[in-house]
Amino acid sequence: MDKLSRRNLFKVAGGAGAAAAVPHGFTVRKAEAQTGVEAPVVAPSESSAAPAHAGHDDVLFFFTTEEARFVEAAVDRLIPADEEWPGAVWAGVVNFLDRQLAGAYGAGARMYLEGPWELGVSQQGYQLPYTPAELFRIGIQEVRDWLAEHEGETEFWDLSVSRQIEILQMLEAGAIPLPSMPSSVLFETLLATTVEGWFADPAYGGNREMVSWRMIGFPGAYAQYVDLVTEYGRPYERPPMSMAEVARSHDHHGKH
Repeated sequence: MDKLSRRNLFKVAGGAGAAAAVPHGFTVRKAEAQTGVEAPVVAPSESSAAPAHAGHDDVLFFFTTEEARFVEAAVDRLIPADEEWPGAVWAGVVNFLDRQLAGAYGAGARMYLEGPWELGVSQQGYQLPYTPAELFRIGIQEVRDWLAEHEGETEFWDLSVSRQIEILQMLEAGAIPLPSMPSSVLFETLLATTVEGWFADPAYGGNREMVSWRMIGFPGAYAQYVDLVTEYGRPYERPPMSMAEVARSHDHHGKH
């Protein structure tokens, strides 16, 4: 891995995090699953001053308890906390993914899933017969099975931070042979949706307290810049605004 700070890179490119934080278990009250599915660039620090776990709530609509613990540990490596900013787990990315997979995205509502499955090439994009919900459910189980065989029945979330990083790097490189899919596809999907959960409006379950927007100086849903267009060279320091705050503001003004 190169020496470029990931946090500096993501501040430029629109991503997140630098040092790592050890994940805690995901305490859940399991809600009914709604799908019926059968079936890296990572910093090497071992600790962090920022808290690792603080989701919006602990109700799961798609993930099982074990799946949530796997995803929690994985996203904590992909966007970890550092001394200044919390990471993906604190920001509620697990909740974001859980809700997305329990809904239309998880069911592949806008995906072509009719095949053929053997003829595609990488330049043609996603080439698997699985919905996102199936991809996560099957892929996570197959990684856990591989770990059981190669890590002595140890779960991903119980591995050391450095070993978790190595496993993610192996997934990214396609170096872990999964029976149903290239491990690189599972990694790429996990990484992409983790970044989405980190930057999406808090209404979707992630980006708690608009942490990622505050980190990069993004104003959010605020779009009233008329009074600022002539103030050249002045730093934009207004705190971000979520869609919920915009709606509350409109309701407040409407009552007057």
